Formats: sequence, C-alpha cells, structure tokens
Amino acid sequence: MSFAALIILAAALGTDAFSLCVGIGLAGVTRRQMLIISVTVLVFHIFMPLAGWFAGEFAGSKLGRAASVIGALLLVYLGARMIWATMRGGRDTEIKTVNFTTWGLVLLGTSVSMDALSVGFTLGARQVNLLLTAGTIGIVAGAMTASGLILGRFVGSWVGGRAQLLGGAILVGIGAKLIF
Repeated sequence: MSFAALIILAAALGTDAFSLCVGIGLAGVTRRQMLIISVTVLVFHIFMPLAGWFAGEFAGSKLGRAASVIGALLLVYLGARMIWATMRGGRDTEIKTVNFTTWGLVLLGTSVSMDALSVGFTLGARQVNLLLTAGTIGIVAGAMTASGLILGRFVGSWVGGRAQLLGGAILVGIGAKLIF
C-alpha cells in the first residue's frame, strides 16, 4: 500500500470523528476537552486496527455491531439532552460545554473507530507495515477530530445561543444513522 493510499484510507476512517466532533464543538468544548477528545480518538484509531489484525473476523463483527449501537445511543442521548436544554430555556442552556465521563470517552472512541477495526482484519491479510499504518490512521483521525471540534466551536460562537440546538440535532442525526 502506497503512502498516498494510506493517507486516503486514514482520512476516510476519520470522517465519522470529524462530523461527530463538529456537533460536539457546536455544543461547546473547552481547549482541555478538545485535547482529551482528540487524543482519545487518536488512540482508538491506533488500537482498533491493531486489535482487528489480531482478532478474528467473527468476534469483531459481533463486537462491532454492539459497540456501534451503544455508541450511537450515547450520541442520541447527548443530542436529545442538548436539544431539551435549549428548548426548555433556563439554567441548563447556560452550560456552555459538553461534559464526558471516562466511560463516555471510551464509548465515543469506540463508536467512531469501529470501521478501523474492520480495516485491521484486511490489513492482517496484506503485507503492510502494521505499526506505520495504524499510527498514520490514528494521527489523521486525531487531527480530523481536533479540526471538527475547532470548526464546531468557531461556528458555535458565531451562531450564538442556537448552536447548542444545532449541535444536538447533529448528534441525534449521526446517532440515528449509526443505529440504522
């Protein structure tokens, strides 16, 4: 696999994280949260191809669907909560950032990197430098995550108070798409 093909593959794998993080950024994130989320996605995008390479396809397909559904439900929940807070008015709309627990970060990282697990199965059958490939996928996905968060945060500050409503709608939409 050429390095150009690897970069294209990595960018394709990072698009889920980018689009999801635009929605999260719209809801509001601090710089610290941006760093934590970006590093989480980077690590998962390195780990998942390696895990896929070492795991069997049967186990990966069973885990992949369950993790995708759980991650999608988390996104729907977060998005619905943001929409509810915006529509309700009151003190919840004054919260300008989304808070992720450790478990939430694990589910986020898992849900956006499940396609990288599948790629790992394929990489196991090909003659590739697995560490270079997984590292490149992780770095590109981490950069795309940070870009999505920055874009969402910028647009959120520009749009104003309705950014949380838009971000919630994006998260619900992405979560619903992942379920179906």
